[in-house]
Amino acid sequence: MKFSEMTYTRPDIDAILAQCRQFAQRAAQAASGEELVQLYYDQSAALADYTTAANLANIHYTCDTRDPYWEGEQNFFDSNGPAVTNATVEIYRAILANPHLDALTEALGSTCVPGMKNAVLAMDDRVLALQQEANALSSAYQKLYGGALVELDGKQLTIPQLGPYRQSLDPAVRRAAYEAEAGYFDAHRAEFDDLYSRTVKNLNEQARILGYKDYSELSYVRMNRIGYGPEEIRAFRDQVARDVVPLLNTIIQRRAKRVGIDHLTFTDLGVAFPDGNPNPIQGYGERMAAARTMYHELSPETAEFIDFMQDNELFDVLSRPGKASGGYMTSLPSYKAPFIFANWNGTSADVDVLTHEAGHAFEGYLAARDEKIPADLECPGMESAEIHSMAMEFLTAPWHHLLFGKDTDKYSLLHAEDSFIFLAYGCEVDEFQHIMYQKPDLTPDERNAVWLELEHKYRPWIDFDGLPFYGRGAGWQRQLHIYECPFYYIDYCLSTMAALQFFLLTLKDPKDAWARYLRLVKRGGLASYTELCQTAGLRTPFEAGSVKAIAQPVADWIEAHQI
Repeated sequence: MKFSEMTYTRPDIDAILAQCRQFAQRAAQAASGEELVQLYYDQSAALADYTTAANLANIHYTCDTRDPYWEGEQNFFDSNGPAVTNATVEIYRAILANPHLDALTEALGSTCVPGMKNAVLAMDDRVLALQQEANALSSAYQKLYGGALVELDGKQLTIPQLGPYRQSLDPAVRRAAYEAEAGYFDAHRAEFDDLYSRTVKNLNEQARILGYKDYSELSYVRMNRIGYGPEEIRAFRDQVARDVVPLLNTIIQRRAKRVGIDHLTFTDLGVAFPDGNPNPIQGYGERMAAARTMYHELSPETAEFIDFMQDNELFDVLSRPGKASGGYMTSLPSYKAPFIFANWNGTSADVDVLTHEAGHAFEGYLAARDEKIPADLECPGMESAEIHSMAMEFLTAPWHHLLFGKDTDKYSLLHAEDSFIFLAYGCEVDEFQHIMYQKPDLTPDERNAVWLELEHKYRPWIDFDGLPFYGRGAGWQRQLHIYECPFYYIDYCLSTMAALQFFLLTLKDPKDAWARYLRLVKRGGLASYTELCQTAGLRTPFEAGSVKAIAQPVADWIEAHQI
């Protein structure tokens, strides 16, 4: 069914809550392991229509944050979603108390029971009102950011539409683009500062009520991290700072020399080649035709997937006024349909987001059709789900010429460099958030000072050169994850470590790399991050020395493939 034909009906929340209570009773009364396993499948499938309605409302709202009807529906789910979530937690609580619990591990693997335990530990009715408020704060940020329009080049542009100007070969144009963006954030400085202050206060209060010292601790439970915790993440960040940042500094300086820039400033970082960055082919239809060819040739599974996505118009990727920032994939379980949202702006990042979100969507497409995988376990933890997307960016490399033509080699180098460079930024975002929630009384200026200190630690090559907004240390405010899904960002770093290994594997044997990836993807959410890495024969970044062992070959490839 085409997206435009999918109907939306606001769900009956009271009926859903009553149904959840019935499932909780059934879970308490299940008299055998087989009965408990079936109950888990049943309750997992029961909320498909509710989830579909919630995701349809969110899609429509993020596609146009100015639409009052969809803003009202988004507000409805912001208000009622926590009650539904907490009702499902009561089902899990009853399942966990059942004496036949071990049957779930035997039937569904190592993540099912720990995932339910995390859900129980992360939420209950005592924080319901705070959850509602947190949802409203997130939506307010989306609206404030998504509504941004700035003046440049005689035009009114959205923030994503500034992308080509930020990559201009003219330094004055680049500077003007960053200043235009900065002007919007500075004009709304008090609003962005207030939204973040209220978010930190809200989430820390939720953590306190639930028995945690602050949200940085609770976040590991809510993010359903299985098999590792803050100490492992800290050790990983330390490895990146020690073993990766020096390599990145060399890459950045080499890029500046390649471009012909003597004194590198922040506004120069987006320019990678003296004759301009790689340009993908233009035109929605042309790109979608190239994507169809690419995925038809990659594998039978991806051929079926891309036909389904395109034939059912499950993409909204063009930037326009009022559209929320960023990109995402979400699922519509009643239709077994993924949906991809993005903000194309004519740069190579358009291809990054196309292949990235397609990786998410491909996994979701396969999992929705595998009857062995319950709906609750179709997707693994986000650090694992991002492997699906970030690895897909590299696994499609043999077909990137369809999207870049003569600029293919330039894109290959740029993509490898940027993926590698991202590690430092992602760790910076994560450490910043830990500090913010552990020191919640910092003033806005003090928060910005922490960010500037971390910039020096993780990205010592940056010179803001008096740039507004960024120069005062507020650049973190344009990172939507910090406001909308705190502590998510380190997941990209963990998955990048897997994706870079897929990159190296693809260089050696693309067919073997794809076979490993497909094995990983087909496990859905039935395995942890570590287990999924093992499935594909990958190292995990928690091992001492593993980050350097992965990073050095990538740095060597980048050095050997200079253009």
